[in-house]
Amino acid sequence: MDVQIEPSWKQRLAREFEQPYFVNLTNFVRKEYSSGTCYPPGRLIFNAFNQCSFDDVKVVIIGQDPYHGPGQAHGLCFSVNDGVQFPPSLQNIFKEIQNDLGIPVPITGNLTRWAEQGVLLLNATLTVRAHQAGSHQRQGWETFTDAAIKVLAEEREHLVFILWGAYAQKKGAFIDRGRHLVLTSAHPSPLSAYQGFFGNKHFSKTNEYLAQHGKTPIKW
Repeated sequence: MDVQIEPSWKQRLAREFEQPYFVNLTNFVRKEYSSGTCYPPGRLIFNAFNQCSFDDVKVVIIGQDPYHGPGQAHGLCFSVNDGVQFPPSLQNIFKEIQNDLGIPVPITGNLTRWAEQGVLLLNATLTVRAHQAGSHQRQGWETFTDAAIKVLAEEREHLVFILWGAYAQKKGAFIDRGRHLVLTSAHPSPLSAYQGFFGNKHFSKTNEYLAQHGKTPIKW
């Protein structure tokens, strides 16, 4: 199967593309996109991988589902296109960065600038039907993104995995804490941000760890 994904990821995940579950997933996604509006645009489904090659990854942030409103999702978790109003979780992420590092809230919610520095912004499910949160869950995407996280955790060293909320923490439960830094807290959603997300200092902790291991910190 010819999947349009960055070459280093295509090599690492080649076995997945041949699995029956991925063939079924591809058929499902094609049917969904042909029968109605889905997000992100088809060419951006693998944007997280295309913006951040396997060897460039320094940090992994795990989200759950793409945004399902018009013009928001572009294949990077928590990120929105330029000019799009910040969703509540992203607002809270920027508030925590400001409190943690003193960096002003940016004018755009487009996090491509993070991806280009080595932050893999990976949703567990890479597609969604318009206005229907979770509509593409349990179709195979979770198996595929588990494989991506697993190959990073096993083949790389001294990465930072940022797991916000119970869903991400469960997805990253197998990661070797002796080999990588795993940061966990409540989710930045307004429903839980005041229950441990605010004040987690994950952005400064990430940069301290990267610096300790000879890696350039992220300009958040």
